[in-house]
Amino acid sequence: MGGINSAGRTSGHQAFRRTVLDALPADQQRQTLESLAALMCLAEHSDRGWHDSAGQPIDAPAQTLRDHVLNHTLIRRNEDPRFLAPGLPANRRAEMTLTEPMRFTLRRRQLPEQLPEGWQVEDIDAKVVAVTVPAGTFSALLPDALEPKVRAAAQLPSGFDPASLYRSVHHPRGLSMAVFGASDCLGASGLAWESIRQRLNPDHIAVYAGNSIGQLDDEGWGGLLKSLVSGQRATSKQMPLGYGQMPADFLNAYVLGSVGSTGAALGACASFLYNLRLGIDDIRAGRCRVVMVGTADAPITPEIIEGFRAMGALADDASLKALDSLALLTDADYQRACRPFARNCGFTMAEASQFVLLMDDTLALELGADILGAVPDVFVNADGYKRSISAPGIGNYITLGKAAALVKDMLGEKALKERTFLHAHGTSTPKNRTTESHVFDEIARANGIENWPVVAVKAFVGHSQGTAAGDQLVSALGSFAHGLLPGIPTLDAVADDVYAERLRFSATPSAFNADAAFINAKGFGGNNATGVVLSPQVTERLLTQRHGSAVINTWKTRREAVRENAAAYLERADRGHYAPRYQFGEAVLEGPELEIHADRIHIPGYEHAVSLTADNPFGQLDEQETPE
Repeated sequence: MGGINSAGRTSGHQAFRRTVLDALPADQQRQTLESLAALMCLAEHSDRGWHDSAGQPIDAPAQTLRDHVLNHTLIRRNEDPRFLAPGLPANRRAEMTLTEPMRFTLRRRQLPEQLPEGWQVEDIDAKVVAVTVPAGTFSALLPDALEPKVRAAAQLPSGFDPASLYRSVHHPRGLSMAVFGASDCLGASGLAWESIRQRLNPDHIAVYAGNSIGQLDDEGWGGLLKSLVSGQRATSKQMPLGYGQMPADFLNAYVLGSVGSTGAALGACASFLYNLRLGIDDIRAGRCRVVMVGTADAPITPEIIEGFRAMGALADDASLKALDSLALLTDADYQRACRPFARNCGFTMAEASQFVLLMDDTLALELGADILGAVPDVFVNADGYKRSISAPGIGNYITLGKAAALVKDMLGEKALKERTFLHAHGTSTPKNRTTESHVFDEIARANGIENWPVVAVKAFVGHSQGTAAGDQLVSALGSFAHGLLPGIPTLDAVADDVYAERLRFSATPSAFNADAAFINAKGFGGNNATGVVLSPQVTERLLTQRHGSAVINTWKTRREAVRENAAAYLERADRGHYAPRYQFGEAVLEGPELEIHADRIHIPGYEHAVSLTADNPFGQLDEQETPE
């Protein structure tokens, strides 16, 4: 696994440890804080002490450094310069009345192509003209700076810029996050990607990656769509780089060099699970042996936030003040903006990139892969007829019910009841706390579960849209590794309309040894998905049952070298030394280099050929005799 969100780097469970920091031993707390400081470009010099990314000194005492890291990770006051004084850049349409003619000069190239009626233009020189506007009405757009109505956000840790780590050129933020996330995943695997490629038929590798709403910052479709009205020029990159499947395209073209299956399934907030399901299906069907799955969302832009605020979905400043009867909001209030299953007023926008590497079990054992867990299935169901596109529906009851039945069938009733937990979608909206808790409580009742633990990581990392379930999945893997469930620190009390009879909520981290976790997503429009992820211990037992002890012992021997490679990567990463894999313009093939046969294609650089043999679903059609 690899990636980045507001809690930190995914590999090595850095981000997970940030969410359970106070429950960790002192040495792990120190290591987590120091690695986050390195991520945030707080550089330590023996003669100068700690400095922030702007070069300003930070006092050396550990408590001061700790406070700086804690205050500039997770949900906090939005630090994007556009959301600070003097305010969001905007234009206000105005109809002005000129009481007398107005005369001004400007560059010739700035003249409108279609001159407004009555304008008189005189040449001053080859580049400058004088314009006279007659008295009367005059339409204009006046520059403005709007006070942000939503200031809470879950940005990447302050000082971390993925685009600065490789040769990015006007890349949308989501795509630079995807490059970092996928590279982090490869580095943390401890496996050499080129050696994996050489073992396989080239199209036995797949990439399923995307996001929920494309790249809508200025480098993508956001800049393209407002270019004409803002007076900016559209660029040649904005249109292609804005597509929602572009994270997969970037990984194929510049990170993995894959020629296998590719694509992205967009399912609003369930998009990560949709892509995970595609990867699982490919492996189970034997079409692929290795699949990179992920999403990368960077939706913290003024326009997207305003759109969700207009829907009434976000925890805006006015609602947060009303919720706690406050006259002013402090930094501490913004850090408490997201309150799943408590009295709440809306979700908090976040950015994140999460990637996981899936393999079939035989290949994972042959490579000595360090297995973090297993995903036996992801279930997807729609809501059916709805009152409105945003109204609740019934699909999530089906997805979670199927997931619970699968775990009971695989691990037994006792394991389902006592050694599983729920990773809630947990958006922090009043509607979600009621509808999702009812789903959980009813499925618990149906299965005789009395005290089902519920985790809601959006309280820490906000809602990263299509990547939300990715945040949940990597957190679940962290719980398996550390034996801890993150609490919901903003949960002062469970709201009265939450169905909590058979559920267990906690404001603080709690020890829990789980066999499986349920990753739940309730996407806008009725895109419900629930994934099952099994612990590494349970996975090993299942693999032993399938392959035998001798194979497992051989795998463990091979795994030692892989773990050493992964540890070396994590040590470098914890010091802030990253080298994202970005191979622009390298080993490019365009067709003439291929060796093409009727049953196979040889690709230069690949040891194995692509087989052209396909499954025939009908069988051979009987040949008809040709009439004389």
